[in-house]
Amino acid sequence: MRHTSREAPCGSTAASCWRIDDIVNQKRYYLLLVLVCLMFAGQGTAVKYMGRQLGPIQITFLPFAIATILMLPLLMRERRAPHRREISAKDLGRFVIAGVGGQVVAQLGIVSGITLSLASNAAVLGLMLPVISTLLAVVMLHERITRLRVLALVIGLLGVLLLSADQLHESALIDMRYLAGNLLILTGITGSAFYNVYCKSLFDKFSQVEVLVLSYIAATIAGLFLLFCLDPLQPSLFETFTWQSWLGLSYQAVFTYGVAMLLFFQALKHLDVSAASLSLYLLPVFGVILASLLLGERLSGVALAGSGIVLASTLIIVKYDRVN
Repeated sequence: MRHTSREAPCGSTAASCWRIDDIVNQKRYYLLLVLVCLMFAGQGTAVKYMGRQLGPIQITFLPFAIATILMLPLLMRERRAPHRREISAKDLGRFVIAGVGGQVVAQLGIVSGITLSLASNAAVLGLMLPVISTLLAVVMLHERITRLRVLALVIGLLGVLLLSADQLHESALIDMRYLAGNLLILTGITGSAFYNVYCKSLFDKFSQVEVLVLSYIAATIAGLFLLFCLDPLQPSLFETFTWQSWLGLSYQAVFTYGVAMLLFFQALKHLDVSAASLSLYLLPVFGVILASLLLGERLSGVALAGSGIVLASTLIIVKYDRVN
């Protein structure tokens, strides 16, 4: 009898086939993270457009609330799927922890911190996000740290330090006048890292859409309360919106908080946080490129060199990192 096994091209065992498939899929998820970072990088330009009419808290939670509303149909479709898991009171508590302890702390900490500090300080402190994410993943998810990941983390950090040379020069991290603001920024960055790590721990029970939207609902309720109390919206503000302001608001709601986060969670489900977080070093790379193209900001040779180093660290992970 003639056998037509699909294992032959892969090797002598089915395990070797599955291993190759895992590696190929893993590289696809890393490439997906590159696309996600490109979407996230547009946030800076969108915020600048919106900042002409809106305050910091309005800029943060208004598009966040819109994104939550837009994704409710996705949640409803997911909950109608067969074999869905019931949501217990304990599960609801977990979504509140993710939304409030993660997203609200992240957004409010960074926004309020910048008001008490400098944007350059925030840019420099933002370089800690992959590092904090990796440490939290080790503690909360018991992920392992390989030498390759440490090497890529160090190379990426060197690259973004070059890329952020201007911010480093302008920053005043040790100035006591900005201590409170810097601590708030660092708290916000930690909240962002906590959100990613904690949400990954929920993927075993719930889908990425369920985790994202249900945590967003909790964050939106808390965010709108803060918005009402601290920086209430006036309807007349929208009359002053330009097409760029509407574009920035739409981009934040649809891409930054919507599509990008859905794709990020899709990749995060299949990758270790410690490996996926390395892609976040691409954010300043795409950020300076978009600022140069859309806002006319100058792109220096040092920034180009730093961008190349960051890309090299990303390629190291994409090419050589392997699934457990």
